[in-house]
Amino acid sequence: MEAQEGVAIEVAEAVVGALRGELAATAVNAPMVPPEVMRELKPYVVLAEKLGRLAVQLVTGGSGVYAVKVTYASSRAPDDLDTRLLRAMVIKGLIEPISSVFINLVNSDYIAKQRGVKISEERMVLDGSPANPIEYITVRIANVESRFASALSESGEIKVEGRVKQGVPSLTKVGLFGVDVSLEGSVILCRQVDQPGMIGKVASILGDENVNVSFMSVGRIAQGQQAVMAIGVDEQPSKETLKKIGDISAIEEFVFPQTIVLYIPLVHIKTRNGYNLTG
Repeated sequence: MEAQEGVAIEVAEAVVGALRGELAATAVNAPMVPPEVMRELKPYVVLAEKLGRLAVQLVTGGSGVYAVKVTYASSRAPDDLDTRLLRAMVIKGLIEPISSVFINLVNSDYIAKQRGVKISEERMVLDGSPANPIEYITVRIANVESRFASALSESGEIKVEGRVKQGVPSLTKVGLFGVDVSLEGSVILCRQVDQPGMIGKVASILGDENVNVSFMSVGRIAQGQQAVMAIGVDEQPSKETLKKIGDISAIEEFVFPQTIVLYIPLVHIKTRNGYNLTG
Protein backbone atom coordinates (compact mmCIF):
# COMPACT_ATOMS: atom_id res chain seq x y z
CA MET A 1 0.00 0.00 0.00
CA GLU A 2 2.83 2.38 0.81
CA ALA A 3 4.47 1.65 -2.54
CA GLN A 4 1.22 2.28 -4.43
CA GLU A 5 0.73 5.57 -2.62
CA GLY A 6 4.30 6.63 -3.37
CA VAL A 7 3.90 5.80 -7.06
CA ALA A 8 0.59 7.71 -7.21
CA ILE A 9 2.21 10.82 -5.71
CA GLU A 10 5.17 10.56 -8.07
CA VAL A 11 2.89 10.24 -11.11
CA ALA A 12 0.77 13.20 -9.99
CA GLU A 13 3.85 15.37 -9.47
CA ALA A 14 5.20 14.35 -12.89
CA VAL A 15 1.92 15.27 -14.61
CA VAL A 16 1.79 18.67 -12.90
CA GLY A 17 5.41 19.32 -13.87
CA ALA A 18 4.80 18.31 -17.47
CA LEU A 19 1.77 20.62 -17.68
CA ARG A 20 3.95 23.44 -16.41
CA GLY A 21 6.46 22.76 -19.18
CA GLU A 22 9.11 21.34 -16.84
CA LEU A 23 11.27 18.31 -17.56
CA ALA A 24 9.41 15.20 -16.45
CA ALA A 25 11.81 13.30 -14.18
CA THR A 26 10.09 9.93 -14.56
CA ALA A 27 9.12 10.11 -18.23
CA VAL A 28 10.10 7.17 -20.41
CA ASN A 29 10.91 9.41 -23.34
CA ALA A 30 13.15 12.45 -23.73
CA PRO A 31 11.74 15.94 -23.12
CA MET A 32 9.91 17.47 -26.07
CA VAL A 33 12.32 19.99 -27.53
CA PRO A 34 11.93 21.32 -31.08
CA PRO A 35 14.65 19.98 -33.44
CA GLU A 36 15.78 23.49 -34.38
CA VAL A 37 16.39 24.31 -30.70
CA MET A 38 18.37 21.09 -30.26
CA ARG A 39 20.57 21.91 -33.24
CA GLU A 40 21.22 25.47 -32.08
CA LEU A 41 22.04 24.53 -28.49
CA LYS A 42 24.08 21.40 -29.25
CA PRO A 43 27.58 22.93 -28.73
CA TYR A 44 26.36 24.74 -25.60
CA VAL A 45 24.95 21.48 -24.23
CA VAL A 46 28.44 19.98 -24.52
CA LEU A 47 29.95 23.07 -22.87
CA ALA A 48 27.47 22.90 -19.98
CA GLU A 49 28.33 19.28 -19.18
CA LYS A 50 32.08 19.84 -19.34
CA LEU A 51 31.93 22.91 -17.11
CA GLY A 52 29.92 20.96 -14.54
CA ARG A 53 32.34 18.04 -14.74
CA LEU A 54 35.39 20.29 -14.36
CA ALA A 55 33.87 22.25 -11.48
CA VAL A 56 32.99 19.19 -9.38
CA GLN A 57 36.45 17.67 -9.89
CA LEU A 58 37.95 20.79 -8.33
CA VAL A 59 36.01 20.10 -5.12
CA THR A 60 37.86 18.41 -2.28
CA GLY A 61 36.06 15.13 -1.72
CA GLY A 62 33.46 15.87 -4.40
CA SER A 63 30.47 14.49 -2.50
CA GLY A 64 29.77 17.66 -0.51
CA VAL A 65 28.21 19.52 -3.43
CA TYR A 66 24.81 20.92 -2.46
CA ALA A 67 24.59 24.51 -3.75
CA VAL A 68 25.26 25.19 -7.43
CA LYS A 69 24.52 28.34 -9.40
CA VAL A 70 24.49 28.43 -13.19
CA THR A 71 24.59 31.74 -15.06
CA TYR A 72 23.71 32.09 -18.74
CA ALA A 73 24.84 35.33 -20.39
CA SER A 74 22.85 36.10 -23.52
CA SER A 75 21.53 39.06 -25.48
CA ARG A 76 18.31 37.17 -26.16
CA ALA A 77 15.13 37.77 -24.25
CA PRO A 78 14.47 35.25 -21.46
CA ASP A 79 11.41 33.92 -23.27
CA ASP A 80 13.54 33.23 -26.35
CA LEU A 81 16.07 31.02 -24.57
CA ASP A 82 15.17 27.53 -23.37
CA THR A 83 17.85 26.45 -20.88
CA ARG A 84 16.27 23.17 -19.71
CA LEU A 85 18.73 21.10 -21.73
CA LEU A 86 21.68 23.13 -20.44
CA ARG A 87 20.56 22.74 -16.85
CA ALA A 88 20.22 18.98 -17.31
CA MET A 89 23.71 18.70 -18.76
CA VAL A 90 25.27 20.78 -15.98
CA ILE A 91 23.67 18.33 -13.52
CA LYS A 92 25.00 15.41 -15.55
CA GLY A 93 28.51 16.85 -15.40
CA LEU A 94 28.25 17.52 -11.67
CA ILE A 95 26.86 14.19 -10.49
CA GLU A 96 28.24 11.47 -12.77
CA PRO A 97 31.93 11.94 -11.79
CA ILE A 98 31.13 11.45 -8.09
CA SER A 99 28.55 8.67 -8.32
CA SER A 100 27.65 5.48 -10.15
CA VAL A 101 24.36 6.99 -11.38
CA PHE A 102 23.86 7.53 -15.09
CA ILE A 103 22.35 10.97 -15.73
CA ASN A 104 20.31 11.79 -18.81
CA LEU A 105 18.03 14.59 -19.96
CA VAL A 106 15.05 12.83 -18.43
CA ASN A 107 16.17 12.04 -14.89
CA SER A 108 18.64 14.87 -14.16
CA ASP A 109 16.42 17.07 -11.98
CA TYR A 110 15.06 14.06 -10.11
CA ILE A 111 18.54 12.71 -9.33
CA ALA A 112 19.77 16.15 -8.25
CA LYS A 113 16.80 16.46 -5.88
CA GLN A 114 17.43 12.97 -4.50
CA ARG A 115 21.05 13.85 -3.74
CA GLY A 116 20.15 17.17 -2.15
CA VAL A 117 21.85 19.24 -4.85
CA LYS A 118 20.12 22.60 -5.25
CA ILE A 119 20.58 24.11 -8.71
CA SER A 120 19.78 27.80 -9.08
CA GLU A 121 19.84 29.54 -12.44
CA GLU A 122 20.52 33.15 -13.39
CA ARG A 123 20.19 34.84 -16.76
CA MET A 124 22.39 37.82 -17.51
CA VAL A 125 20.92 39.93 -20.30
CA LEU A 126 23.60 41.45 -22.51
CA ASP A 127 23.24 44.40 -24.86
CA GLY A 128 23.58 43.90 -28.58
CA SER A 129 22.10 41.76 -31.31
CA PRO A 130 21.59 38.09 -30.40
CA ALA A 131 24.06 36.55 -32.84
CA ASN A 132 24.70 33.58 -30.54
CA PRO A 133 22.07 32.04 -28.28
CA ILE A 134 24.53 32.22 -25.34
CA GLU A 135 27.72 34.23 -24.93
CA TYR A 136 29.05 32.32 -21.93
CA ILE A 137 28.03 29.96 -19.13
CA THR A 138 29.30 30.19 -15.55
CA VAL A 139 29.10 27.38 -12.99
CA ARG A 140 29.64 28.15 -9.30
CA ILE A 141 29.75 25.67 -6.42
CA ALA A 142 29.32 27.21 -2.96
CA ASN A 143 30.27 26.05 0.54
CA VAL A 144 33.01 23.64 -0.52
CA GLU A 145 36.78 23.38 -0.28
CA SER A 146 38.75 23.36 -3.51
CA ARG A 147 41.57 21.08 -4.64
CA PHE A 148 42.84 24.04 -6.63
CA ALA A 149 42.73 27.23 -4.54
CA SER A 150 43.02 29.45 -7.60
CA ALA A 151 39.58 28.27 -8.75
CA LEU A 152 37.91 30.20 -5.91
CA SER A 153 36.12 33.45 -6.64
CA GLU A 154 36.13 36.52 -4.41
CA SER A 155 33.14 35.10 -2.52
CA GLY A 156 34.91 31.76 -1.92
CA GLU A 157 32.96 29.73 -4.49
CA ILE A 158 34.53 27.43 -7.03
CA LYS A 159 33.96 29.22 -10.32
CA VAL A 160 34.52 28.11 -13.90
CA GLU A 161 33.33 29.89 -17.01
CA GLY A 162 33.29 28.95 -20.65
CA ARG A 163 31.97 29.78 -24.09
CA VAL A 164 31.65 28.19 -27.50
CA LYS A 165 34.29 29.36 -29.98
CA GLN A 166 33.84 28.28 -33.59
CA GLY A 167 31.74 25.37 -32.40
CA VAL A 168 34.29 24.23 -29.80
CA PRO A 169 33.61 24.42 -26.01
CA SER A 170 36.34 26.46 -24.34
CA LEU A 171 37.31 27.30 -20.77
CA THR A 172 37.64 31.07 -20.41
CA LYS A 173 37.85 31.66 -16.66
CA VAL A 174 38.97 29.78 -13.55
CA GLY A 175 38.27 31.64 -10.33
CA LEU A 176 39.52 35.18 -10.90
CA PHE A 177 41.90 34.20 -13.71
CA GLY A 178 41.04 34.55 -17.37
CA VAL A 179 42.27 31.73 -19.61
CA ASP A 180 41.52 30.44 -23.10
CA VAL A 181 41.78 26.70 -23.61
CA SER A 182 39.71 24.09 -25.44
CA LEU A 183 37.72 21.60 -23.36
CA GLU A 184 37.80 18.94 -26.06
CA GLY A 185 40.64 17.09 -24.34
CA SER A 186 42.12 17.04 -20.85
CA VAL A 187 43.31 20.18 -19.09
CA ILE A 188 46.19 20.78 -16.67
CA LEU A 189 45.74 23.84 -14.44
CA CYS A 190 48.81 25.41 -12.80
CA ARG A 191 49.25 28.37 -10.50
CA GLN A 192 52.71 29.82 -10.58
CA VAL A 193 54.76 32.93 -9.98
CA ASP A 194 54.52 35.09 -13.09
CA GLN A 195 58.03 35.00 -14.50
CA PRO A 196 59.71 34.42 -17.87
CA GLY A 197 60.25 30.90 -19.17
CA MET A 198 57.37 29.13 -17.42
CA ILE A 199 55.53 28.17 -20.59
CA GLY A 200 58.72 26.80 -22.12
CA LYS A 201 59.61 24.73 -19.05
CA VAL A 202 56.23 23.04 -18.83
CA ALA A 203 55.97 22.52 -22.59
CA SER A 204 59.45 20.95 -22.67
CA ILE A 205 58.55 18.45 -19.94
CA LEU A 206 55.39 17.44 -21.76
CA GLY A 207 57.19 17.24 -25.09
CA ASP A 208 59.97 15.07 -23.68
CA GLU A 209 57.29 12.66 -22.41
CA ASN A 210 55.58 12.63 -25.83
CA VAL A 211 52.48 14.41 -24.54
CA ASN A 212 51.08 16.68 -27.23
CA VAL A 213 49.96 20.16 -26.14
CA SER A 214 46.86 21.31 -28.03
CA PHE A 215 46.34 24.66 -26.31
CA MET A 216 48.08 26.75 -23.69
CA SER A 217 46.83 29.95 -22.06
CA VAL A 218 48.04 32.10 -19.17
CA GLY A 219 45.96 34.48 -17.08
CA ARG A 220 47.52 36.65 -14.39
CA ILE A 221 46.48 39.13 -11.71
CA ALA A 222 49.28 41.58 -12.49
CA GLN A 223 52.74 41.49 -14.05
CA GLY A 224 55.25 39.66 -11.88
CA GLN A 225 52.62 38.33 -9.46
CA GLN A 226 50.55 35.13 -9.59
CA ALA A 227 49.34 33.57 -12.81
CA VAL A 228 47.26 30.56 -13.80
CA MET A 229 48.30 28.48 -16.81
CA ALA A 230 45.74 26.22 -18.51
CA ILE A 231 47.24 23.54 -20.74
CA GLY A 232 45.19 21.35 -23.05
CA VAL A 233 46.76 17.94 -23.69
CA ASP A 234 45.79 15.16 -26.10
CA GLU A 235 47.32 12.32 -24.08
CA GLN A 236 47.21 11.44 -20.41
CA PRO A 237 50.47 12.47 -18.70
CA SER A 238 52.07 9.89 -16.45
CA LYS A 239 52.49 10.43 -12.72
CA GLU A 240 56.20 10.96 -13.32
CA THR A 241 55.47 13.68 -15.88
CA LEU A 242 53.11 15.44 -13.51
CA LYS A 243 55.68 15.27 -10.72
CA LYS A 244 58.29 16.88 -12.97
CA ILE A 245 55.90 19.76 -13.58
CA GLY A 246 55.27 20.05 -9.85
CA ASP A 247 59.00 20.11 -9.17
CA ILE A 248 59.36 23.42 -11.00
CA SER A 249 60.11 25.83 -8.18
CA ALA A 250 57.86 28.63 -9.42
CA ILE A 251 54.75 26.42 -9.55
CA GLU A 252 52.74 26.74 -6.34
CA GLU A 253 49.93 24.28 -7.10
CA PHE A 254 48.47 22.40 -10.01
CA VAL A 255 45.70 19.94 -10.79
CA PHE A 256 44.99 17.52 -13.62
CA PRO A 257 41.22 16.91 -13.44
CA GLN A 258 41.09 14.74 -16.61
CA THR A 259 37.71 16.19 -17.54
CA ILE A 260 37.03 13.79 -20.41
CA VAL A 261 38.76 10.45 -19.96
CA LEU A 262 38.69 9.72 -16.23
CA TYR A 263 36.43 10.82 -13.43
CA ILE A 264 38.99 10.70 -10.61
CA PRO A 265 41.24 13.78 -10.43
CA LEU A 266 44.99 13.61 -9.94
CA VAL A 267 46.13 16.47 -7.74
CA HIS A 268 49.53 17.82 -6.72
CA ILE A 269 49.72 20.10 -3.70
CA LYS A 270 53.02 21.66 -2.70
CA THR A 271 53.90 21.17 0.96
CA ARG A 272 56.99 21.72 3.05
CA ASN A 273 57.92 18.09 2.66
CA GLY A 274 57.43 17.88 -1.09
CA TYR A 275 54.46 16.76 -3.19
CA ASN A 276 51.56 14.52 -2.36
CA LEU A 277 49.77 12.80 -5.23
CA THR A 278 46.18 11.91 -4.42
CA GLY A 279 43.40 10.41 -6.49
